Amino acid sequence: MSWEAVLTLAVVVGVLLALALSTIAADLILMAALLTLLVSGVLTANEAFAGFGNTGLMTIAALYIVAAGLRETGAVQCIARTVLGQPKTIQGAQWRLLLPSAGLSAFLNNTTVVAMFMPAVQDWCQRLKLPPSKLLLPLSYAAILGGTCTLIGTSTNLVVNGLLQKTGHAGLGMFDITLVGLAVLITGAGFILLLGNRLLPSSSGVIESPEQIREYHVEMVVQEGGILVGKTVAAAGLSQLGYGYLAEIERGNELIQSPDAEFVLQANDLLAFIGAPRCAHELRSIEGLRPANDDIHKLGIVHYRRRLVEAVLSEEFPFLGMTLRECDFLSNYQAVVLSVSRGGTKLADKGLNVRLQAGDTLLMEAGKDFANQYRFRKDFMLVSALDNSSPPNFAKAKLALGILAVMVVLSALEIIPILEAAWLAAGVMLLTRCLNAGLARRSIDFTVLTVIGASFALGEAMTKTGAAQWIAQSVMEFGVESPLVALSLVYIMTSLFTEVITNNAAAALMFPIATSLASQFGVDIVPFAIAIMFAASASFMTPIGYQTNLMVYGPGGYRVSDYLKVGTPLNIMIGVVTISMIAWIWSLS
Repeated sequence: MSWEAVLTLAVVVGVLLALALSTIAADLILMAALLTLLVSGVLTANEAFAGFGNTGLMTIAALYIVAAGLRETGAVQCIARTVLGQPKTIQGAQWRLLLPSAGLSAFLNNTTVVAMFMPAVQDWCQRLKLPPSKLLLPLSYAAILGGTCTLIGTSTNLVVNGLLQKTGHAGLGMFDITLVGLAVLITGAGFILLLGNRLLPSSSGVIESPEQIREYHVEMVVQEGGILVGKTVAAAGLSQLGYGYLAEIERGNELIQSPDAEFVLQANDLLAFIGAPRCAHELRSIEGLRPANDDIHKLGIVHYRRRLVEAVLSEEFPFLGMTLRECDFLSNYQAVVLSVSRGGTKLADKGLNVRLQAGDTLLMEAGKDFANQYRFRKDFMLVSALDNSSPPNFAKAKLALGILAVMVVLSALEIIPILEAAWLAAGVMLLTRCLNAGLARRSIDFTVLTVIGASFALGEAMTKTGAAQWIAQSVMEFGVESPLVALSLVYIMTSLFTEVITNNAAAALMFPIATSLASQFGVDIVPFAIAIMFAASASFMTPIGYQTNLMVYGPGGYRVSDYLKVGTPLNIMIGVVTISMIAWIWSLS
């Protein structure tokens, strides 16, 4: 081997060890490796940074914006609330969770899907008295499995497809991997449904206790002509809220205390809820309800710049002894009070018509800068904004879903490439104001894009220096005499790498080795590329192997041993099914 090949292998080994054993951020490690190869002369500047212009990477960036548009319009929340329902058993809950999360992950980034479903699942568990540990890890696994069903389901698929195109191949279509993906999804879902309940722990996870948080009375009105008119309290999702409960309904001059779950809602019903601060955001996220305080429509702030804010009145508050209406709170503070809390005291009229006292806590909807603007003013002793509490813009939910559908159709029918379809969808999301430019910028995870772009440089160095060829020849010398055995070895190596380093880095490192092996046997590179796609995504054995696994680690109250107990047999099953399907479709033996 040349010194360039030796240095490249040393850099790759160093990257693997650093990612597996250190706490240094993955993007810093990969960029340090890229600069080492650049400064040493192994790669030219164009070769080192070519990965940042890769079509797969740019497609991922566009899909972040598309997913943000769906989130901001409440489209995914509507789907989640509709499909999750009210199951009675753990297995029933898992079944209801697997299908929508896997289905959405086939077309959206699976990290985004898990992030959007997690709060709904936690609320669900709290309402139905189910242990979150039985559902959060299956949510992560379902998102991973669903992402293998289409080309845009995971960033890894797009990364590998980009590498495939660099070899001169035309690239894969939207559904070219779907047959293998469906077989993998059915296998994984069957395992979770049949054995998941036995293998998963019964842990309560991290759920905020209602006794430890402030309690508010919040009033909402059933919108005339809205989707909740004619529905029962249960069907509207109001009988088992995650952060509060429906205390009473006022209809004309009639007051219904503790309404039954089968009570049918009518237009303009006034609903009174009691719950934690987050209950107000939960209610604002239900299409068909609006705050009873009509001032909400006079608040001249677009939905994505609004936040829920809590503020404790100080002795210096200038309107003590006055009601909210008397002090014209909206004009003076550009905020709308949804409820007032006074310790454990039950306030009449939900606190909105009481005379304010020092120490009262106001729950408000205000602009995102309210907390910073008033944090050090004498009017309030404490001001705190609730994270991620912007109300969704439901008016554009159907439009956002339509944009997603058109993107999928354009790509699936090969009318335009997926890169162009994704950026067209992102652009239409912005033009139709499903989200604004600031949110679009913040939605792009530049850390992930940096890792992917820098990983390409390592793969390029392995190909250019002959290091990948050397590894392939070494594998051949160990008695690998058939393409099927070589394919299996590539799958196993990728699967092991992805458990300790990022899945995209594992795919980028293994691709040149797979290319060399395919060349040695004189077979098509495509089955090897697809094996890398699935192996890099099939990370179930450790919390650090895949970002979604790490996302549910704390909230589910899991231990590393739980991942090993559930993920090891699942990894083996998925590997066997994937290799068998690829061998059958491409006639490898």
